[in-house]
Amino acid sequence: MQYEVEVGGKRRQVVVTREGGGFAVAVDGTPKHVDIVPIDGQTLSLIVDGVRPADVIISPNGTAGQMTVHVDGTPVGATVNGRRRWGRRDEAAEGGSSAPQRLAAPMPGKVVRVLVGVGDVVQARQPVVVVEAMKMENELRASRVGTVSEVHVREGVSVEAGAPLIVIQ
Repeated sequence: MQYEVEVGGKRRQVVVTREGGGFAVAVDGTPKHVDIVPIDGQTLSLIVDGVRPADVIISPNGTAGQMTVHVDGTPVGATVNGRRRWGRRDEAAEGGSSAPQRLAAPMPGKVVRVLVGVGDVVQARQPVVVVEAMKMENELRASRVGTVSEVHVREGVSVEAGAPLIVIQ
């Protein structure tokens, strides 16, 4: 998954992929291996490249995508997903390729809302499912026009990172 994250007025490109029991995270192209251990509902222990730097507490600010991240007690304002890229921009603009779009859970969480059903026609950037993770609601959107061919989840179900959610043809 690719995200844009703004921290301290600087916009960063963050790419996260599942790697073994943790995640490969590249920030502006610099790769790191990150293991995440939840401590409680808001606190995470991060182990980056084998070194435990700090406990991290994430506090949503009430506005979608905005939060305060406390690292060792120091608060840092952050905005996540000014844009979230699900596919190539030119595919979305041109109506996409013939390959199906497979939406997967970006991280472990709980399905809060399923906004489409099999057979529904969706537009590019239309919300299709909402997954709550780390006290944040993540709205997953179609990257192009298409028809929902598969719905693998229902509301209230817990999902693992990478679990299939929706397929759009």
